[in-house]
Amino acid sequence: MATTKVYIVYYSMYGHVEKLAEEILKGAASVEGVEAKLWQVPETLPAEVVGKMGGPPKSDVPIITPDALPEADGLLLGFPTRFGMMAAQFKAFLDATGGLWRTQALAGKPAGIFYSTGSQGGGQETTPLTSITQLVHHGMIFVPIGYTFGAGMFEMENIKGGSPYGSGTFAGDGTRQPTELELAQAFHQGKYFAGIAKKLKGSQ
Repeated sequence: MATTKVYIVYYSMYGHVEKLAEEILKGAASVEGVEAKLWQVPETLPAEVVGKMGGPPKSDVPIITPDALPEADGLLLGFPTRFGMMAAQFKAFLDATGGLWRTQALAGKPAGIFYSTGSQGGGQETTPLTSITQLVHHGMIFVPIGYTFGAGMFEMENIKGGSPYGSGTFAGDGTRQPTELELAQAFHQGKYFAGIAKKLKGSQ
């Protein structure tokens, strides 16, 4: 059976999205026959500026270029929100995919979204909702998690990020880290998405 490649492509300034990405990787890799890989998009700000904003040094996860995207059978895209929409760094990366759009090289590929916001009203739904337009123009198939995470989707006693659109977390002032429940939801998204990507590849 051919291997299903799932690329987890993200931008993370303070590490919150990266933590979700790492759990998503574990979830995707837990599906037999799936090869999952982490990628970062390029930083558009000078290192000096990122440092003044309190951003830590980038991890050693490789930087992706648009021409690598067609290699994947499925894409999970992660980013923090900026005023209820994806961060400019990820938008800049997608803006560079015009050549892929022209040839519709990504058409028919499944794609999912995960994200981080600063507050409960800061874009847990608007961020993925406004990002779907990027997938639509590429002809990609949006794969939300819906309510497949079960009881975790209805948690009311503790603050929890995420929505039917995808897994998420709250960064707060930057000191809050993803909770066990948020990480479990990210693992679930990776596993759930990888299973669907595998089915789609097998039907071709």
